Amino acid sequence: MAAGLQVFGQPASTDVARVLTCLFEKNLEFELVRIDTFKREHKLPEFIKLRDPTGQVTFKHGDKTLVDSRAICRYLCTQFPEDGNRGIYGTGSLERASIEQWLQAEAHSFDAPSSELVFHLAFAPLLSMTPDEAHIAENERKLQQMLGVYDEILAKNQYLAGDEFTLADLSHLPSSHYIAATTRGRKLFTSKRHVARWYDAISSRPSWQQVVKMQSEHPGTFE
Repeated sequence: MAAGLQVFGQPASTDVARVLTCLFEKNLEFELVRIDTFKREHKLPEFIKLRDPTGQVTFKHGDKTLVDSRAICRYLCTQFPEDGNRGIYGTGSLERASIEQWLQAEAHSFDAPSSELVFHLAFAPLLSMTPDEAHIAENERKLQQMLGVYDEILAKNQYLAGDEFTLADLSHLPSSHYIAATTRGRKLFTSKRHVARWYDAISSRPSWQQVVKMQSEHPGTFE
């Protein structure tokens, strides 16, 4: 039984959304403390003490504090292995090694171009910023290259690490969601048949739909 799980941040943040999705997959009770880093709330003493230097997400469980969203997801899966989705972090060493391989790929190769596209395609228009076409095109090229590799794997598997949904897939959801919500960005996913099928499957999961609902009800920074 989980007790005292707290998440500090806004559901609109990709890092917060990643953690929330994992919590819902594991069917764990938690408290979300909404912090808007563009407002004065983030200067509360408790949050100053806890917060990630980037202001993205902070997780607290008892006297343990974590600030990396992927590390938080790993922690939840290893700390509460019998709760909710038991296979999300693998059920054996080989499965977990495969999941870790894809988590590393997401963190080191997928995250950088996708985060740039999230900002320039989804958030920059809300800030009335002029799009940097050269920068967008360069990151589209990088992401297309990555998704080409994914498409080859997904031609053989239902999901990245096999035929079951795992953290490997979950970790891609937050940035993919924002990109796919734009007309230009969605083509990156729909242009590859197996990637399109995969994204439709992972984005329709109840855990993710709950996060999307939270984002729309209280978007945070851009409300």
